[in-house]
Amino acid sequence: MANYRICLIEGDGIGHEVIPATRRVLEAAGFDAEYVTAEAGYEYFLDHGTSVPQATYDAVENTHATLFGAATSPSGEKPDGFFGAIRHLRRKYGLYANVRPTRTRPVPGAYDNVDLVIVRENTQGLYVEQERRYGDTAIADTVITKDASDRIGRFAADLAMKRGKRLTVVHKANVLPITQGLFLNTILDHTATVEGLNTSTMIVDNAAMQLVRNPGQFDVMVMTNMFGDILSDLAAGLVGGLGIAASGNVGDQFGIFESVHGSAPDIAGQGVANPTASILAAVLMLDHIGDHETARRLDNAVNKVLAEGPRTRDLGGTAGTNEFTDAVIKALA
Repeated sequence: MANYRICLIEGDGIGHEVIPATRRVLEAAGFDAEYVTAEAGYEYFLDHGTSVPQATYDAVENTHATLFGAATSPSGEKPDGFFGAIRHLRRKYGLYANVRPTRTRPVPGAYDNVDLVIVRENTQGLYVEQERRYGDTAIADTVITKDASDRIGRFAADLAMKRGKRLTVVHKANVLPITQGLFLNTILDHTATVEGLNTSTMIVDNAAMQLVRNPGQFDVMVMTNMFGDILSDLAAGLVGGLGIAASGNVGDQFGIFESVHGSAPDIAGQGVANPTASILAAVLMLDHIGDHETARRLDNAVNKVLAEGPRTRDLGGTAGTNEFTDAVIKALA
């Protein structure tokens, strides 16, 4: 019997390419796992009328962790009955912490000496998707609760204490004192009790500028849902782009790990997608379930290939998905 059971959800678009590539790498690394495949996403909705079937819930709930490929979320008015699969899974399983590490990798144009983590509250804010329209007026609710703010604040503070003991709380309480103020003050109430933690606050627009000007000043940053969604993509741009950006959605019981990039329908099926983000999502998953040795081997192998080549097109190279994956497997050896 395998030591672990891992749920694999390819999702949409290039998810059908990067998840199989990641599985190949995990198998080559000797990771002892039984894999359970499941379905979710817009493509599944178009065929079956729901974004996430019951079988996928069963798979997520009966495995140690889940790897998710990519999800399509159509812009504009959504079809009746459609909901974003990954956002739904985050809320259903209480995956309140979206963890986005950003670290300098050996790729062209990357900033030097970047090593930060953005912790994004993953279940509330504007992304509760409570919108309505009255004629020419559209209104969206934002939901911030003290409990959720305290929970994400404690998570971020604990993470910061394991790293550089520096935490930046990013907010817009100067304009939104009730919602953003509740988030900010709840976290500060907790961090004031954490001995040895250096906590600072920063308005979100200044945080965006400071990330570009001097990202080395940051260690762990915590913020509400939409701010985290935006700033984590900005941070990814400092070190090579979304093709090498991974994230973990973590709760008290479950964890779903994913590439940050979208489903990329313009290149889907062409065999050119960069699987790095998916492989690095697997690194986060391995650390989460306690296989740190395999995680370090995978991370080092990815860095070796990024440094020496071959690189995929988004990083200035010509390699396709399989060629890059083969190179990572070779580097593991």
